[in-house]
Amino acid sequence: MALSICKRVCQFCKKPRLVFASRGLFTDNNVKFASCPPRILSGIQPTGIPHIGNYVGAIKNWVSLQQKYDDVMYSIVDLHSVTVPQDPVTLRQNIYDMTACILACGIDPEKSILFQQSRVSEHAELAWLLSCLCTLPRLEHLPQWKEKSAKVKEPGVGLFTYPILQTADIILYKSTDVPVGEDQIHHIELARHLARTFNRNFGVIFPKPNALIGEIPKIRSLRNPQSKMSKSEINPLSRIELTDTADEIQEKMKKAVSDFTPTISYDPENRPAISNLIDIHSAFTDLFPDEICENAMLMNTIEYKQRVADVVITSLKPIREEIIRLQQDKPYLDSVLQKGSERAQNIARQTMAEVKSLMGLI
Repeated sequence: MALSICKRVCQFCKKPRLVFASRGLFTDNNVKFASCPPRILSGIQPTGIPHIGNYVGAIKNWVSLQQKYDDVMYSIVDLHSVTVPQDPVTLRQNIYDMTACILACGIDPEKSILFQQSRVSEHAELAWLLSCLCTLPRLEHLPQWKEKSAKVKEPGVGLFTYPILQTADIILYKSTDVPVGEDQIHHIELARHLARTFNRNFGVIFPKPNALIGEIPKIRSLRNPQSKMSKSEINPLSRIELTDTADEIQEKMKKAVSDFTPTISYDPENRPAISNLIDIHSAFTDLFPDEICENAMLMNTIEYKQRVADVVITSLKPIREEIIRLQQDKPYLDSVLQKGSERAQNIARQTMAEVKSLMGLI
């Protein structure tokens, strides 16, 4: 059997490794993965209006990927939301709000498949079959389980098994590249493990999912720069949401914590609060931190906060206006989700037909 050999650079250690290709299959550690056309897939939970950390860390990158790749899928992963108690009315509204925000930020439903996870039943179906291939120790060792279960007196089974659903989300569409944050690397490794296990046990149909790690720093809380910006933080002054008014952004930026050094310098370790403001400034202007510091050389902290506020207000103004417009048109939002979900399900059904056939279910 003819083999071709190529070099690939590992995105984690940056060292080249050999990949052997034969008849459309890649082998990695003597386990075969299917060779599939590039497909980007990523998801976001419907937690209401995204904050600028969500926008910079995920949605803005999605828009960029939409321009670079021909096959891109984005999912509102509502099934993941119910791992913790949800008010049905609030959840339904959050799904519409997240859809409006994603569209307003630039995702084009004609270029990308934008869909609602729960409208494609194959996600849950594949998750069950994969759960039968996964061991308890594999899930118990995931750092997210240790972290989240420690905060709940009696954690639910869904909180324990949701990484398997996440794997199903990825490999159901034979996705090759998944934009994620560094905290999700362990879940991508689980997806690889389960794809590898299925391929070994039943037949090679799944490609190797690769993590696409963004270079943008995490946006930190405005009130506690030791923590990332989050919807779960009680204090609303800790975050700037995409629908905040200019006055609200001004107020939040004015009350953002700083330090006792009056000058502006980028030093995430020793000056995390000011460095966080510089990261926000950089994310909205594409300027490098050193350029920002040079331009702000004669500013004090109060003046610099005002500059960052102005940049954010200007950038978010058209997005905010479009979100508000789309929120008033729920029939359109519903049609976008329905059409996208139908397109996603056409792909999912083909994969499940292969899976069931190989497993002897049909």
